[in-house]
Amino acid sequence: MPSTESYPLLLAAAQACEDKKAEDILILALDPSESGLTDHFLICNGTNERQNIAITDEIEIRLKREFGAYPNSVEGRRQAEWILMDYVDFIVHVFSPGKRAFYGLERLRKSATTISVADLNTELKSAIAATRAKTSKKKFPAKKSAAKSTPTKSKRARTPPTKPAARSAALKKAVPARSAKKAAAKKATKKAKK
Repeated sequence: MPSTESYPLLLAAAQACEDKKAEDILILALDPSESGLTDHFLICNGTNERQNIAITDEIEIRLKREFGAYPNSVEGRRQAEWILMDYVDFIVHVFSPGKRAFYGLERLRKSATTISVADLNTELKSAIAATRAKTSKKKFPAKKSAAKSTPTKSKRARTPPTKPAARSAALKKAVPARSAKKAAAKKATKKAKK
């Protein structure tokens, strides 16, 4: 199954096509067993060559500005009858109406499934929600039940309470012992200096 990492770029490219009034925008999810080169085709057509160039320019500018993504190659811009933009995970095909009818990429890729922009957007949102759910489980593991984490009354009764007087006596014994060690260390350093 194709990765969902390229979906935001694909959606932005489709939106750029819509903004430049491209006609008959189509997204094909290619069968991985038949196409090892890419995961998706974005196919559209303009009414003339100048519009085709404007569509590809808008796609390139938007993906560069929003994602820092550049096409690996752009072919056919000079004739502008069929412009191909290779973004590795998806390929954009911008046709003139006559060339699109002649080549018929939709007919050649019969095993590919057609995806609408709305379906792609829904799939992206579900993938984001699943990822957020996974990360929230890692960051905030389920809390243990209250009965297991707090000791029961019977366990509290078994442990003898410590008396404050006993604690203070133990501290008093420890403090002189520490000060005696410090004093001995000071004497040793004084003798070493002489």
